[in-house]
This record gives sequence, C-alpha cells and structure tokens, in this order.
Amino acid sequence: MTDPTRTEPTGFEGNPPAAPDLWAQQATKNEASKAAAAPGWERETLEKLVLGTLAEQRAARRWRNFWRLAWVLLAGAVIWAALSREMSATSKSTPHTAVVDVKGEIAAGAEASAEFVVAAMRSAFEDAGSQAVVLLINSPGGSPVQAGIINDEIVRLKAKYNKPVYAVVEETCASAAYYIAAAADGIFVDKASIVGSIGVLMDGFGFTGAMEKLGVERRLLTAGENKGFLDPFSPQTETQRAYAQAMLDQIHQQFIGVVKQGRGDRLKVTPETFSGLFWTGQQAVEMGLADQLGNLDYVAREVVKAEDVIDYTRRDNVAERLAKKFGAAVGMGAVKGLAALQLPQLR
Repeated sequence: MTDPTRTEPTGFEGNPPAAPDLWAQQATKNEASKAAAAPGWERETLEKLVLGTLAEQRAARRWRNFWRLAWVLLAGAVIWAALSREMSATSKSTPHTAVVDVKGEIAAGAEASAEFVVAAMRSAFEDAGSQAVVLLINSPGGSPVQAGIINDEIVRLKAKYNKPVYAVVEETCASAAYYIAAAADGIFVDKASIVGSIGVLMDGFGFTGAMEKLGVERRLLTAGENKGFLDPFSPQTETQRAYAQAMLDQIHQQFIGVVKQGRGDRLKVTPETFSGLFWTGQQAVEMGLADQLGNLDYVAREVVKAEDVIDYTRRDNVAERLAKKFGAAVGMGAVKGLAALQLPQLR
C-alpha cells in the first residue's frame, strides 16, 4: 500500500516526455507543402507558356499587318502618282516656258538618260501652253549613244510641234552634253561656263608589265582571235589598237557632223574646234559654239516672252523615293507578307 502522505524525493518524479523531432516535423511539412503546391505550380507554368506563345503570335501578326499596310500604301502612292502625272500631262496650261534638266552623267539608267530626258521633252512639247522648251544643262558628258538619241528626238519634236528649243548652260556643257545642245535653236551660257570638248575617248589600263615583274601568268581562253580585245591583262596588238582608233574616229566624225549641222554658219571652225579642247562661255560665244550670255530667267523673259517657268523634268515620285528608302529590308518584309497571304502558286 502506498502512503498518501509519502512524498518522493526531488529528481525522482519519473521519466520526462521525449523531445519533439524537429527535423522529422520539418520534412513532413515540406512534403505536405509540395503535395499541396504541385498542382498550382504546373498550372502557373502552363499559363506562362501559353501567354508567351500568344504574345509572340500577336507580335508576328502585327508585323505582318504592318508590312501589308506599307505595301498597300506604296502601291496606292504609285497609282496616285501615275494618275496625277497623266492628268497633268493632258491638262492645258497657261503660256509658259517649259524646262527640262540635263544634269549629271548622260548614261542609261541615270537621271540624264535618253529615256528620262526624251519623256520629259515630249510632255513639254505636247502641252499647248508651252511656248518653248529650254534644256537646262549642267553635265560633263557621257554616252554618245544616249546623247544621239536625245539629239535626234529634239530635231523630230521641233519639226512636229513647231516650237523652239533653247539650251541654257550652267556650269558645264561638255562632250555628250554639247552633242545634245547642238540641236537647240540657241545656246545660252554664263561667261564662266565650260563648253566644248568635242571629242571621243576610250580609256583603260594595261597591267602586262606589272604581271611580268610579279610573275603572274594570265590565263585567258577565247573562241575568236579578237574576243579578248582590250583585256587589260593581255598585251594589245597594233591591229587591235588601229581598230579601236578607227572606231573612235568614226564616232568623232558623227559628233562633228551633228555640231556643224546644228550650228550652221554661226560656227567659226578652227583647228582646235574639234580637238577635244574646252573653253569658257565667253570664248564659246566668240567661237560660235554658243550664241550669247544668258541664264534661264533671261531666256524665259526676253527670248521666249513667257516668264512663267514650269519644270517638266522627270524626277522620282514619292512612291519611288519610299521604295528606295525601304531598300532590301522592305523587300524581305514584302516577301514574307506575300507568303503570309498564301497566294496561289505554280508547283
């Protein structure tokens, strides 16, 4: 039996409860949280992927729409420019002096090409309001073929429309540019203009001596003994040189004939006239290569008697300038845009 009044000595109350296992509790909590969070994490990741994909698709769609709109606007600008040009060409204007620029190199594809200059001249002649056509020239020359086409067209248009043509020289009217000016009814220059250079040239380089010193061998295969004519890495024979010179002489005589026909009795021929030399505007007037000193305003006011000046020069329109600015990058965008349209294709 136990004595209720009996007390146990201190320190002998019995075994205390065991300390809680903190590591086990934390592991249990982590497992529970993972189990609880797993479904939400997967959903969140899936939502991010879906939203990212949708954002990329929207961005791609916006770019496609941008390029399509750009090309639609470009096409509209081209059509608008063509229609406005046609309308302006057919409209009848008040009396004026028509001007066509002949500036820069005279060559195919250049601003002073026969294609552009002739088209501008035809528009100027066809306009009933134009009293005369002025060629505003500032060119060092270029292709005799392009100049010959323009010269012939000036003669034809003058006869067809019975309107005078005047050439007004700014800084330079040399070589092929003077070939064109010779067809005008009158040539006006500044006293310091450069005029003349009635000649023909064909230039190039020869590297045969340098190749021999460097030990370089030229391997050129041709079918036809003159197919490698004027090859800079092959020696030039006397026969080839004579052939080229004869060709230049023939073109030179064509040039001389055009000048004599255009200038007539006004031309004061000297041994230097057709030598390829060039002169100032003041000297050109004295030699009969030009008629008198004068600029565009003077000719319009005093000669044509129509002070209003209208420029018929063929220039890049808005659409063409935009196309050049877009360049290759826009071209690639257009290809992608057209591909997105899924147009019919031949396979």
